[in-house]
Amino acid sequence: MAATKPDPSKSEAQPKRRSRENRPFPSCSFAEAEAFAKAIYDVGSGQPVRRLTLFNELGKSPESSASREIITNAGKYGLTKGGYQAEALELTADAIAIFSEATNARERARIRIRLAIDSIPAFRALYEKTRGLKRPANSVLIDAAREAEVPDVFLSEAVDRFIVNLENVGLIQTLSGAERILEIDHAVDQFASRTVAAPSLPTGQAVSQGSLITAEKANFETMCFYITPIGDEGSPIREHADLFLGSIVEPAVDSLGLTVVRADKIDRPGTITKQVFEYIRKARIVVADLSMHNPNVFYELAVRHMLKKPVVQISQIGDKPPFDISQMRTIFIDNSSIYKLVPKLETYRSEIANQIRSALENPDGSDNPIAVYYPDISITSVD
Repeated sequence: MAATKPDPSKSEAQPKRRSRENRPFPSCSFAEAEAFAKAIYDVGSGQPVRRLTLFNELGKSPESSASREIITNAGKYGLTKGGYQAEALELTADAIAIFSEATNARERARIRIRLAIDSIPAFRALYEKTRGLKRPANSVLIDAAREAEVPDVFLSEAVDRFIVNLENVGLIQTLSGAERILEIDHAVDQFASRTVAAPSLPTGQAVSQGSLITAEKANFETMCFYITPIGDEGSPIREHADLFLGSIVEPAVDSLGLTVVRADKIDRPGTITKQVFEYIRKARIVVADLSMHNPNVFYELAVRHMLKKPVVQISQIGDKPPFDISQMRTIFIDNSSIYKLVPKLETYRSEIANQIRSALENPDGSDNPIAVYYPDISITSVD
């Protein structure tokens, strides 16, 4: 029997710790690094800031792996000077220009595009292959990343982060019913005509119904538990839950070699509430849909926060998260019409996959209000 060739889009299988092979691009999105640089700018008014002072202002440990990672990534994007062992962190001239009110909108847009895309060889190569075109399928982008000499283990991640960065700097937009990757001059003209909010740190398709998860199938190390409003069969809430699960969350999670589980798909004897808490506690990652401000969703999200385990937040556009969690990064999905949703499905999947990767690479660096304000709280339990 002939050997089956590995699918390059599944090259990551499970997003566990990477091999020693170097990732030829930053391990976070440009928006995350830019938000960190903006914090330096705000604390120091553009001047160098002592590393310890900065992280004290942010309510984070300066020695945590997540803190070291964001310093490294901000440097890779050309936003900051000084490594994670430096006494002080300093903004580059480009970063100061981005945040300065004296910089006009066109110049600010060009700087952001240069740092997010052009300064990263892998992303620059992908952009040169795709600029001016409809967004290609991920398999095409993966082939382009391979041609750019991105190691196989990082191919899917490179594509997702490239798409997210394009979104961050306005180089991918829905035009004539399809996502298109813009020429730089076109994007700059659009940025010049609108106001872009400064970044801040977080202090109609076929729907899969998902298979039932039995006790024998429950493997928490490869599980994403999906917290979402569910509703009764046939209700608008159930239709929303099924659409987001089958068209967005499942494909994003599948690309990482994980299995998504929703509460109504748990097929085990016993009390459903107890089982939900077990999945919230043990799942490797949780995706929480905040749409419609469902009380059960917020209750279950708070339990995950108490555990200080990684969460990715999503919501339908227009449903603003409540104050307590409004500073946490949330992916907003425009499902106001099929014409707005369908062209962006791949981008929404890339955004979710990108955030899941970031969360899993620093599982102990989970940011949420409880972790920030009560860092010493811990919950222990006996299985």
